[in-house]
Amino acid sequence: MIDYSPLLKTLSHSPLAHWQSALAAGLQQRLEGLQHGDLERWQSSLNTLPPVAGVECDFSEGVCLRSNTPLDQTTQTQLHDALQGLHPWRKGPFDLFGVHVDTEWRSDWKWQRVAPHIDLSGKRVLDIGCGNGYYMWRMWQAGAELVIGVDPNLLFLNQFEAVKRYLPHAPVWQLPFTLEELPEPTAAFDTVFSMGVLYHRRSPLDHLLQLKACLRPDGELVMETLVIEGDEQQCLLPEDRYAQMRNVWFLPSVPMLERMLRRAGYSDVRCVDLNRTSVDEQRSTDWMRFQSLPSFLDPADSSKTIEGYPAPLRATLVARK
Repeated sequence: MIDYSPLLKTLSHSPLAHWQSALAAGLQQRLEGLQHGDLERWQSSLNTLPPVAGVECDFSEGVCLRSNTPLDQTTQTQLHDALQGLHPWRKGPFDLFGVHVDTEWRSDWKWQRVAPHIDLSGKRVLDIGCGNGYYMWRMWQAGAELVIGVDPNLLFLNQFEAVKRYLPHAPVWQLPFTLEELPEPTAAFDTVFSMGVLYHRRSPLDHLLQLKACLRPDGELVMETLVIEGDEQQCLLPEDRYAQMRNVWFLPSVPMLERMLRRAGYSDVRCVDLNRTSVDEQRSTDWMRFQSLPSFLDPADSSKTIEGYPAPLRATLVARK
């Protein structure tokens, strides 16, 4: 698994120095206690990743790794099969030494919508619900000094490690925790991302307050979430599933979410993007062979989910602490 000692050393010279002992103990406990029916398969896939010399990265338009010596066909097949062993791939795409991982989501499209509105140069960044780390690599490319992501999903951790193995010295780290399991952040981060998380929270206002506690004074929150159309009084609380997702609790209108952010103590709140998710942006592929958005929409009316709710509409908001 990932060697976190460089991260712990980095933290000792930062406002997160108090994390060292608690994080080291928590990581040891979590990594020693990892349990999942597919974990052995994932670990086997990681162990068959071929070594690659002369690694070069280009994240200007995606997550792309190249070698100054192109891989032969046997090595490229070995790499392809190892990465396929980590199926399903949700966020991406990745281009790893000529192997194109065509993920369920065109996350590069979302990043193109977010990136013009933020400045990460020299920033200490926290990414909540970071998935397999796709956006963290883009954050680093955008100039972040340190990127830490949290996500308890073990498949996502293994997918992140598949990329991290080829960039071991990058200041990009994924922790197998939830936000609540982290040590007290004491306002240490310049920028906090919460993308695709709020609607999974039973208590959305508490989530906004937790995110604020992670930010230094004048730090910036970047929030992307499902919303509905309407005024500041409108929200949707699904009866059961939303687009076949069980754990969707709260979809506010943009004006309601802006008000919530202000009530939680944020300032300079603004919506910078509003986008209706298309079946070109989220779909099944050879790298995610289960059902995806086309199966979750009403076949007779794509403006509605299969349950009859408004189809997915996503907003990106930025705000200051």
